[in-house]
Order: sequence, then structure tokens, then C-alpha cells
Amino acid sequence: MGRERGRGVSGVGGFVEALAAGPLVLDGGLSNQLADAGHDLSDELWSARLLADEPEAIVRAHAGYFAAGAEVAITSSYQASFEGFARRGVGRAEAERLIGLSVELAREAARRAPGGGARFVAASVGPYGAVLADGSEYRGRYGLSVDELERFHRPRLEVLAAAGPDVLALETVPDADEARALLRAVRGLGVPAWLSYSVAGGLTRAGQPLAEAFALAAEAEEVVAVGVNCCTPEDADHAVRVAAEVTGKPVVVYPNSGERWDAEARAWAGGWSFRPEAVAGWVEDGARLVGGCCRVGQEQIAGLARLVG
Repeated sequence: MGRERGRGVSGVGGFVEALAAGPLVLDGGLSNQLADAGHDLSDELWSARLLADEPEAIVRAHAGYFAAGAEVAITSSYQASFEGFARRGVGRAEAERLIGLSVELAREAARRAPGGGARFVAASVGPYGAVLADGSEYRGRYGLSVDELERFHRPRLEVLAAAGPDVLALETVPDADEARALLRAVRGLGVPAWLSYSVAGGLTRAGQPLAEAFALAAEAEEVVAVGVNCCTPEDADHAVRVAAEVTGKPVVVYPNSGERWDAEARAWAGGWSFRPEAVAGWVEDGARLVGGCCRVGQEQIAGLARLVG
């Protein structure tokens, strides 16, 4: 799986070229990186709270993953929204600044990272359910129309695109209807995007067949990769194959550790099943963006990077 690493500078064109050249290593879970450093993320804004309160902590978290071998940092904007900031008394202009700052902080971490090679920034766009902060991002079916979801997503996508990321990460999408809205919302922004669903048991979290969900992105010019994140490694194995077969596009895959979140106990439970070695099978099946999501840390990303490099 080795490839030439001297791939020029980051930027939209550079990212697409690098993706065509071979697999790129994504980072791991930003929240666990921050929590391990002692930060309280119990706020409804989750990691996005630190955009206002301690931005340097976010830079350090990104830098840790770059040091481990990641080539792409996913920003802290997953749960950042105008509505969420408004509940904290943050006005629209300041919310725009903070959302855009998430891209700048990841870019700063890339500048500080030692070693050669390009490093890229993916601007995280979480689902509508993430803003509700009630776990509905793992269910979908919010009771909103596709038009309403598009109107929610478009303004923050515009802010993130203006901040200059290499790619937009439309991630942890539980529902094909929301994917439709996001695919509409990215049109004309001038930034490529990847679309990744959260899945379980061969279906989206909202219960739709994966083949139907992935097919929505097959003809979307803005979408340069399709796949899954925030799922078990076992569910990722099947989803990678389906995404590649249905869309013919590069696949993005970054599952969780394999543990599950117990909402009542507010703790992680179950066994760990994330294995860096699984990347060989993912790449063979069409994956070109590989990394980890919740509870996957620097050690696992370092192991994955050694296998990809």
C-alpha cells in the first residue's frame, strides 16, 4: 500500500490530487483527544465550546494527530451552529467567526507539524441531530423536510467554505433525507466534499438500505468520496464494499473503537474492536480516506499510518 509521499501543498486542488494518488490517513476522535487532556466537553456545544473558551487546546489536539501520522485533520465544527451558539448568547457575527476559526485552528496545527508532505483540513459538518444534543443524530427522522434541512445546513456550509478548507466533511449522517439536503446545500460552494453515513447492521441509522443511501452521491460532482463513520468496525467492513460498488467513487471510512455509548450511565461500554490492520481490507475494497472516530486515539492512528505509508 505504499505510495509517493511528496505531494505538494495543501489546497482544494492538492487534496483531490492526493486522493487520486493513494490512501490518505485521517485523524481519530477529536473529543477523546480533548477529554484526555482534561477538558470538560459536557456542554451542548461539545468540542465546539473550546472555539471560544480555549482555541489553543484544539490546535494541540490536531497537532497530536498530525504527529501520529495523520494527513487530514477534521475540524471542531461538528456541533457548531448558529442555533447552538445563540443558546449560549453568542450573536450571529461572532458565531460566524467561531465557525470559521475551526478551519484556521486546524490549519495552524498543520503548519506546526514536523516533517514533510502535505497536510489537509476537512471542515466538519455534523447532522442536524448533533445540534439538538439529544442523541437524535443516531436516529435521523427529525420530522423536518429536505427543504428545511437544506435551509439549516447551507448558512454554516457557506461560512466553512469561505474559511478555506481543503474539503467539507459531511459526516455522521443518519438519514438519506438529510443526505439529500446536504448534497443540495454544497452545490456551488467551490469546495469538494465527502459524504459519510452513520450506519448499523447494513442500514443507515434511519433504517434505509445502504445501496440506496450511497447512490444519492453517485452523480454529485462536488462529492469526491462516500462512505461511513461513527459506526462499529464490523459494520464498516460491509459498508466500504457497498459504497465502492454503488458509486464508483473513492471511499471514506473512519469507524469508532467498537465500544458503545451508554446514555443512562453516561459511559462507554462493551469491547474494543478497532484494529489498524483492518485498513488493508478497506483499501483493497476501495477506501482512500481511512481513520478513526469516537474513542480512536493517537496510538491507533499511528498504527494505521504505518500500514498505509
